[in-house]
Amino acid sequence: MSNPDQSELLSPLTDMELVRHLLADLHDNLSGKIARFHQLADLSMALGSAGTMLPGGETTFAAWTEARTSFVHGNYMATILLCQGLAEHMLAAHIATGLHAEELPARITFQETLRRCLAQGVIGQSDADALQRLMSLRNPLSHYRDINDPSNLSRRALDTRTPATEHLRADGSFAISVAIRLLALPAFRLGD
Repeated sequence: MSNPDQSELLSPLTDMELVRHLLADLHDNLSGKIARFHQLADLSMALGSAGTMLPGGETTFAAWTEARTSFVHGNYMATILLCQGLAEHMLAAHIATGLHAEELPARITFQETLRRCLAQGVIGQSDADALQRLMSLRNPLSHYRDINDPSNLSRRALDTRTPATEHLRADGSFAISVAIRLLALPAFRLGD
């Protein structure tokens, strides 16, 4: 390396040492990853025989693919955040470009998106309730909440005497199931 001041930028590990770390990471909780992959596959049976439409372009597609990967690898916070983003982009894009397209403000709130989707019959009330719950799980992960706020993850763990990791696991499982439920709605489902 020509500049010794930049030697700290690169890892001193060799490629083989990095491969060993990668393999160890991939092996950790392999049975859990397999179980989550099975869960994802089972949930995905609700999708149409030809899959599903993903209105919202690259952002929606990336949110869906990354949410699946995050869930399988046990990255539950990421799963929750991505599933909420998927829902917001997908539903707003559907309103803006669907059969009954409406002009949307440059920035639409999720509440307004849900209201419009309910009015158009894209989602039912139970879907809206599940999406509201997803939003209530995402918000305290995205925005600071004091320890005394009941939605704070640490507060939830203390109040229930359940580890925060268990809350995240359950919340991530809920989030991915809501995303698949959304993708399986008649407005997005392709095939039988």
